[in-house]
Formats: sequence, C-alpha cells, structure tokens
Amino acid sequence: MLPVYVPILILAVFAVGFAAFTIVVSHLLGRPRPTEAKAAVYECGMPAIGTARERFPIKFYLVCMIFILLDVDAAFLYPWALIYPQLGWFGFVEMLVFMTLLGGGFTYAWKVGALDW
Repeated sequence: MLPVYVPILILAVFAVGFAAFTIVVSHLLGRPRPTEAKAAVYECGMPAIGTARERFPIKFYLVCMIFILLDVDAAFLYPWALIYPQLGWFGFVEMLVFMTLLGGGFTYAWKVGALDW
C-alpha cells in the first residue's frame, strides 16, 4: 500500500524544498532597505485614519453573506448539471424548489435594501 503514496511524498518534498530554497535565496540575494514607507501599516492603499475599533455598517456583512450564498448556489448547480440526465423530472423539480427559495431570499434582500451601496 505504501508504494502508492510515494509519488505524493516526492511531490511534497519537492514543494517544501522549493519553498525553502526560494526563501533562502531571496534572503541571501536581496538587500534590506528599510524605509519609513515600507514600515508603515498598509491597508488597501489608504492611510490609516482613526482607530481599528470602528464599527462597520451591517450592510457590509449582508453583502458578504449574499456573496457566500452565491458561492453555495454555484457549488450546488455544477454537480446537479452534471448528473441532470440521470435525475430526470425529480431532479428538475428539486432544483426548481431550491432556486425558488434562493430567488426569494435574494428578492427579500433587495427589497430591504441590503444590496444598495
């Protein structure tokens, strides 16, 4: 059983070796040039204003959750599309119910203004 995993082990050794080699070579060849700009905190290219304890609007979290729902939707649609011919009408109706519930959720989010920027 062990010979089956030898190629994976070789690949892992090469990956770790390449990562270590790259880090060591960049450390040896690169010259450290510390500047004030390099030492500054970087956050999306904007200078830091205020404290890090600011509250985010709830719409930020709503948009994030809707994005996650879109990802989950895509994760369900792709396998369903692959085996759709074997599922027949039952699979079609089940996906229709799923898409109706998902569409209802998106409609609700749109009506309450969660998608307004």
